[in-house]
Amino acid sequence: MQKPEQSTTNSQNNLVMETKATVLQKNVGLISGICLIVGTMIGSGIFISPKAVLEGTGTVGTCLSVWAACGVLATLGALCYAELGTMITKSGGEYPYLMESFGPIPAYLYSWTTILILKPSSLAIMSLSCGEYAATSFYPGCTPPVIVIKSLAAASILLLTVMNCLSVKLSSYVQNFFTAAKLLIILIIVVSGIVMLAKGNTQNLQNAFEGGETSFGAIGLAFYNGLWAYDGWNQLNFITEELKDPYRNLPLAIIIGIPLVSVCYVLVNIAYFSVMTPTEVLQSSAVAVTFGDRVLYPMSWVVPLFVVFSTFGAANGSCFTAGRLTYVAGREGHMVKILSFISLKYYTPAPALIFNALLGVCYVFPADINSLINYFSFAQWAFYGLTVLALIVMRFTKKQLHRPVKIPLIIPAVVLVVSCYLVLAPIIEKPEMEYLYCTVFIVGGLIIYFPFVYYKFSWIHKIMTPLTMHLQLLMEVVPPEKTD
Repeated sequence: MQKPEQSTTNSQNNLVMETKATVLQKNVGLISGICLIVGTMIGSGIFISPKAVLEGTGTVGTCLSVWAACGVLATLGALCYAELGTMITKSGGEYPYLMESFGPIPAYLYSWTTILILKPSSLAIMSLSCGEYAATSFYPGCTPPVIVIKSLAAASILLLTVMNCLSVKLSSYVQNFFTAAKLLIILIIVVSGIVMLAKGNTQNLQNAFEGGETSFGAIGLAFYNGLWAYDGWNQLNFITEELKDPYRNLPLAIIIGIPLVSVCYVLVNIAYFSVMTPTEVLQSSAVAVTFGDRVLYPMSWVVPLFVVFSTFGAANGSCFTAGRLTYVAGREGHMVKILSFISLKYYTPAPALIFNALLGVCYVFPADINSLINYFSFAQWAFYGLTVLALIVMRFTKKQLHRPVKIPLIIPAVVLVVSCYLVLAPIIEKPEMEYLYCTVFIVGGLIIYFPFVYYKFSWIHKIMTPLTMHLQLLMEVVPPEKTD
């Protein structure tokens, strides 16, 4: 028979074991970190962007060169972020780095633009791609109705948000599973391409650099679309506070994940050209599905199924990281406080995730995928360049900071130059109103910053306090605890 004092001691121990601080928990290990990078990078881009990259380059050889160059650039950018992420171990991606180096205004403008435009539009693009490939199987030989594609996209966003609100571990398991699925379909495509090349289907790869004409701006647009496929190399920096042993796992996940994706992308494009001419690639609305119809018949249904898995997994990664940026910005007072609250039951930033999902659904219905990609890339690369500049600046202004990873300065210098090119080249080559709208929106954030963030007028507090209280009770969320 158990003694009373022993029973009391056991109960106290169990209570201590079950009690957690109300903060985001460190549940993401190395494998999950690699899967987050790989799973977010390999999404819709490799199944949509080949056509857009080829349009900008004009020849097969230049197209493959751009894909390889994009991989090198993504790796260099990620190395910069590895130094930043191990030097400033805060979640939120570029946000804490801009805050540390340039102060609150650039950090606010980044969070303003990314939370309201870049992250939800990225989620919308991935979800639209998922909906397009899912619907294609049910409409053989014709284009699926737009309303069907957009309804499926909205449904996928809502499903992902529910999963991410319920559990970090659940979203990590989902990410790991779908990353394995997308690597499997890439392996199938690559092996099929090798078989076709072995059978002598090499005509599209012969004289690969002949016959095409391109321009300074067109190459820039080709890089935009190629880098859209590579986008996600910085995703682990959004969840640094939830990463186990970030000093080891952050750089290691980058070193493993990004070269793996780069090799996959180049091989997949070679596989496409083993069975499709450049003209056929340009005419195909779903390049991977066309490839499957020609090579894998009667098992061609496998390709659209796994592409749906791929885009769904990428959207899950985007949803996961977007919530963390919104959470951190709310915690710092740059967004409404309710967005920094954490679920008392599930330890997830539920308000931030829900807010991102609502914006993502709003972008799904009026949006066109290509215009969203251009809009996204223009602003995103401006902030990438500013963040890399922050790394260079802090080498001289923050010498006291501990740097477990320290890269040669030539690397951020190269990334900064390329970022400037990617921002300016398309504007010079083909000016569009999208770029002006984006610039006006970014600068327009100051109209909100000064009254709501800097001066914090008392009447705003009187309005927001009861609203925050009611939302807190509705969602069962609390402010994060302060921990050392």
